[in-house]
Amino acid sequence: MRQRIHIFSQGIVLIQVNQRKNRDFQEFESLDDVIDILKSQFTNRKLYIKYAVEKTEIIINEYLPDGSLMLVTDPNYRNDGSILMIYGLSDKYLEVDLEIIEERGPGYYHCRVKTARRAMHGRRDLRFKVAPDEVVATNFRISKHTIDVSSFTIPTSIKVVLEQFQSQNSKMSDVVRVDVFKPDDRDRLLVHLKKTGKTLWVADTADPASYKAMNDDFVELAELYGDDLNTVMKRYIERGYKSLLAVPIIYITESSNSVPFAYIQLISKSKQFSIDDVLMLKDHSFKLIDRIRDANTHLIPMHQRVMDISRGGAKLKITDKNLQKYIMRSKGFIFDLVFRLQAPITIFGEVKVSYTDDEGNLLVGVDFEGNSSRKDEMKRYYSILKPMETDYKARLLKSMKQARKETPSPPTV
Repeated sequence: MRQRIHIFSQGIVLIQVNQRKNRDFQEFESLDDVIDILKSQFTNRKLYIKYAVEKTEIIINEYLPDGSLMLVTDPNYRNDGSILMIYGLSDKYLEVDLEIIEERGPGYYHCRVKTARRAMHGRRDLRFKVAPDEVVATNFRISKHTIDVSSFTIPTSIKVVLEQFQSQNSKMSDVVRVDVFKPDDRDRLLVHLKKTGKTLWVADTADPASYKAMNDDFVELAELYGDDLNTVMKRYIERGYKSLLAVPIIYITESSNSVPFAYIQLISKSKQFSIDDVLMLKDHSFKLIDRIRDANTHLIPMHQRVMDISRGGAKLKITDKNLQKYIMRSKGFIFDLVFRLQAPITIFGEVKVSYTDDEGNLLVGVDFEGNSSRKDEMKRYYSILKPMETDYKARLLKSMKQARKETPSPPTV
């Protein structure tokens, strides 16, 4: 579910936030519990204003006897509404909705707590800011069209690739079929291929033993057809079919799921297919997927800023207008992370949230899903990130110790 949020200032939309995936929250039942959490866990931890154009820190300057709060933030910050939402991270992510009772001066607010909620689960990984010269994102590979595998709606560009493959390989066997699975397929075999992604291999249509699967990677036709197997065998023989072979074409979706959406089928009337023929056809299916991916992928080699990063995700600043256009309609994309003095690391990022700032830049939060296409890439990524995490923790600890020594004073009204 995608949630869209608009942030206004003086009647102008500053930010439009596209929330791709909602957090699971637990609401606080007592406002006293909220005050207790703020006092116990955020005395030395930072709080920020939610949806501010720039990341804006806010400090609780005083807890008043009636349960209201005095807050201090950047004097240049402007809030046009009556609600101020703040957030912070301790063991879990916390959001608090504050009603503004009075603005007593620039960046100085008297508020009361209205509601608050805490994430059901803590953040998986430490996230920290990185400098522009430490790491960049580049070589974005984004799908031109989404293949709707639920209805098997296939873009024309991909259909052309399938048709070209069939034409170029028409002499591979007596009958060569390359087609997409249909949502209303009634052929029992095709339905089974689509559901399981297994390979069909009947070496000799006249031999009942050929209808048994060699291993779990193959279709067990004897089980699939049951009592109808003899009828199926007879039909194949009457049509002059000597041997059968079919492999599904498996598409990797934007969410990294493997989905059989089409198939290559060979029917021989003159020879028996061997295991070498099976391996050959599987190799053809892999090459066909590469051609489909190339036909359906934009490669954009622009360097884009990585704002912050963790073991499980990152926030990217997308300034290229062409790249913005494709990311906004994408669920995820493949890209390279290039750390200073390191070889590129290829990663799939699932888009979790996106919004545009007042300068027209697209800020995108991505989660890193699964492993990249290169062996041990994520392991190498973690090894690069570990010393950066250690350095950040040391700086954070130093900052917290300094904060304990300093008590902010309210601005003069």
